[in-house]
Amino acid sequence: MRIFVTQPVVEAPLRRLRALPGVEVAVNPDSSRILPRDRLLQEAARADVLCCLLHDRIDAEVVDAGTSLRLIANGAIHPANIDVARATARGIAVTTIPSIVTEATADLHWAILMAVARRIPEADRGIRAGTFPGSQSLHFAGRMVAGKTIGIVGFGDIGRAVARRAHGFGMRVLYNKRQALAPSEETELQVEYRALEALLRESDFVSLHASYHPGTHHLIGPAQLALMQPTSYVVNTARGPIVDEAALVEALRTRSIAGAALDVYEREPEVHAGLLGLDNVVLTPHVGSATLETREAIAAAIVDNVTAFLRGERPPHLVNPEAFGSASS
Repeated sequence: MRIFVTQPVVEAPLRRLRALPGVEVAVNPDSSRILPRDRLLQEAARADVLCCLLHDRIDAEVVDAGTSLRLIANGAIHPANIDVARATARGIAVTTIPSIVTEATADLHWAILMAVARRIPEADRGIRAGTFPGSQSLHFAGRMVAGKTIGIVGFGDIGRAVARRAHGFGMRVLYNKRQALAPSEETELQVEYRALEALLRESDFVSLHASYHPGTHHLIGPAQLALMQPTSYVVNTARGPIVDEAALVEALRTRSIAGAALDVYEREPEVHAGLLGLDNVVLTPHVGSATLETREAIAAAIVDNVTAFLRGERPPHLVNPEAFGSASS
């Protein structure tokens, strides 16, 4: 039984995998980049179990290459990176992980929001280059966060976690989702519903947490950016295609908005070239859940699924139960 892991994971869960009887565990040792496509296809062709991560595109070609594949154990909450229909047709079980990235992603969201508002990357680069303009200089002056208005688009677990942090900064919290909360819940959470257009007009920080589907593709485009204040910011840790990157680059370049902070991109791992040369944008490489604690929890969930499967038990986070019987036999 050959298990292939597409990137290094935390060691303790990996030891659990290696302790399983009758298995060979191979791990790609390079954590600095996404596994190249040709290598992914080669490894899928040799594996019985493929342990993959959100950035691995397990499409029909990869599924079909895995002639011995019985299980695809995904390290993402939703299997959007996997052709589940094709895997099911091939009798390959697919598993995901529970919702365990909320607090880590909210922390990262807040970190890059603060970084762009207070121009921290610019100041860091400046001091390393010998620039020290003085404690009351305008040279690296940013904008206040405390007391401002944050507009949260998508009010699920991560949106709510960001709202809790915003209250600590004395911020007014607006939110937008498909269906407004009950007035009693709004009062309890100290939030106010707004239609998207009104939220964009009123917010100093537009905080994106919507799930990605055809209805949210380019949810933030030229028309929406034009509604924002020239002193406001876009912060996206949800999914890249929610934002029209070309339109965002133009808004940043012309300073029709003050700045943006992005952890996700339209065509990952590609980043729009126009973003790379701008000082009023903070960029991180999709590291929302990248804490050691969360990475260990993700790896543990993957291993739980694999262990159950190899014991002939239904994995705890099985996506396609109709494929389980044929895959486990």
